[in-house]
Amino acid sequence: MIVLFLQPLIKTEVRRFDHFMAWMDRVGWSRLEHLLMVGAACLAILWSVKLVSRAVRRAVDDGNEEVTSDAERRAETLGSVLNNTARVLAVVFFLLMSLQEFGVNIGPLVAGAGIAGVALGFGAQSLVKDVISGFFLLMENQFGVGDIISVDEKHTGTVERMTLRVTQIRDSEGKAHFIPNGSVVRVVVLSKEFARAKVEVGVGYDTDIDAAIALLTRIGKELAEAWPDRVLEPTQVLGVEDLGESAVTLRTLTKTAPAKQWEVARELRRRILMAFREAGIDIPYPQRVIHHRGEAAPIASQNLD
Repeated sequence: MIVLFLQPLIKTEVRRFDHFMAWMDRVGWSRLEHLLMVGAACLAILWSVKLVSRAVRRAVDDGNEEVTSDAERRAETLGSVLNNTARVLAVVFFLLMSLQEFGVNIGPLVAGAGIAGVALGFGAQSLVKDVISGFFLLMENQFGVGDIISVDEKHTGTVERMTLRVTQIRDSEGKAHFIPNGSVVRVVVLSKEFARAKVEVGVGYDTDIDAAIALLTRIGKELAEAWPDRVLEPTQVLGVEDLGESAVTLRTLTKTAPAKQWEVARELRRRILMAFREAGIDIPYPQRVIHHRGEAAPIASQNLD
């Protein structure tokens, strides 16, 4: 009984399979072959773009892993943008060719996409602005992946990713900021080719200023000898910067490798503190003297009586 019940169903499935195989013999295998060729072409394009990106990175690699040069950052940024653009174009091309192989006329689709693109351009002007701004950011090499930047004095961090639309930076607390390129008005790059560590220290008015300046110069020279990969030039002591209420401020500048200014400044402050303690130079701090009037009022009232 079960066989008799399933026999019509089996015959139907067999006929469907025969029809499918007949269709495959007529046009199916050729279309599948074309799709495989299109897919292979897309993969070859993606692979070629990746090879070009790697070749560019190797060409500009200076072998120093601790310091990322400007050329290395630019190659990393351009490689990321090229790979993302190639993926989008490959997917769109594969979908269009697949539709064409299955008999769909892609001419009206392409024309409609053009019209939709124009309408989208009018309706999404901010998106177009982001893409155009991102293009010029990359072409002018204002900053790249790995740079430390400050955007409009609101967002400061390391550039992790750049596309034609957004720039992703990560701040010192680990927060990721996604900034549309069209909204970027002013960018301050804190790691462009080199940096300077600015350290100011206050000394008392009774301190020998010339001796303090000589000590700071010696500390900067010792730091440059200890950290030759991070300190590019010995510390420059510019002299007296300010005459404050309780201290004379001395300013120093130290030329450092890109993005190393904060590390060098912290080490320089530590060495200055230790050297000043050994030399007996006090670093003053604000003090407040409070006078209690106490019994002055009662005494005056007694005298008046």
